Amino acid sequence: MTKEEIKRLVDEVKTDVIAWRRHLHAHPELSFQEEKTAQFVFETLQSFGHLELSRPTKTSVMARLIGQQPGRVVAIRADMDALPIQEENTFEFASKNPGVMHACGHDGHTAMLLGAAKIFAQLRDQIHGEIRFLFQHAEELFPGGAEEMVQAGVMDGVDVVIGTHLWSPLERGKIGIVYGPMMAAPDRFFIRIIGKGGHGAMPHQTIDAIAIGAQVVTNLQHIVSRYVDPLEPLVLSVTQFVAGTAHNVLPGEVEIQGTVRTFDAELRQTVPQWMERIVKGITEAHGASYEFQFDYGYRPVINYDEVTRVIEETARELLGEEAVARLKPNMGGEDFSAFLQKAPGSFFYVGARNEEKGIVYPHHHPRFTIDEDALEIGVQMFVAATLKLLAGAE
Repeated sequence: MTKEEIKRLVDEVKTDVIAWRRHLHAHPELSFQEEKTAQFVFETLQSFGHLELSRPTKTSVMARLIGQQPGRVVAIRADMDALPIQEENTFEFASKNPGVMHACGHDGHTAMLLGAAKIFAQLRDQIHGEIRFLFQHAEELFPGGAEEMVQAGVMDGVDVVIGTHLWSPLERGKIGIVYGPMMAAPDRFFIRIIGKGGHGAMPHQTIDAIAIGAQVVTNLQHIVSRYVDPLEPLVLSVTQFVAGTAHNVLPGEVEIQGTVRTFDAELRQTVPQWMERIVKGITEAHGASYEFQFDYGYRPVINYDEVTRVIEETARELLGEEAVARLKPNMGGEDFSAFLQKAPGSFFYVGARNEEKGIVYPHHHPRFTIDEDALEIGVQMFVAATLKLLAGAE
């Protein structure tokens, strides 16, 4: 199928895609609560015909398009959940659900995949193989919806999987490509320093949990700067330090929380050992005790070169050489990695920024939005790349 034919098909669904995105944006639902969202997706897919629909989990949807001829199985994933943010945008389709907002672009991802499904439903007689449309719940909240869908069997028999993210740092019209490691494993930690509280005027009668905690925070930074090869990606960020109730009282406890981001599997297992050794040494030196908890989050997203090459070639053919942006990995997390445990695949970015329109706010910001002209680009990429992958391009 030529790029002109693909663009014509996308033009025919473009208005629908924008309308779906706006409906979803106006009615956001939090992770694991996407009941109305999933029902809307299910009913919309049902209206296309030729799709076998199922509900792998309570708030997810899978559609299967089985072609007239046998062939490969390609899965395409879109996430559907929103965030606990009060929207500050004032356009007419702003969130109608107080305190909940599509501030990451998942409404656009879902709409783009619906557009691709509508197009492929019309092309069923030309399809060799099977396309699975995976509408995933709960990307934003660990343990995540991807793992649940995988356990429900949505990836059984899949040969290749792709997914995308509308990306606010990237200008509309650009496709962001990353070979190999793309997004990190987002783990979290909790530390409680247990000292002895007392009067702020008599610190010698206390075991100062704040002073001890401050040393812990400072020394944890040595892991990044002194324990690990400077060329090895690692982030260790303390993001919460909670203690005290009054200006003249030394508290008995301090709570410290934060995140660790890694790509390397061995380093991911070693960092918490180093962390606890530091916490143990400092607290013992000052007569305090501690609690330490490390929770492993999503696996890192590591793209397969062969599939990523198909995405890059597709972008060049559809949009031109200048449209491809080779990007560096980033230390954000994404549970698309669960699908990559079952089949080779690639995750890519669709630029959604437009400074002329004032669409410049970052993800998870209360004024985040996307350039809706990016939606048709995402649908084009889904359709063209899937056709290539069905034909065994990678």
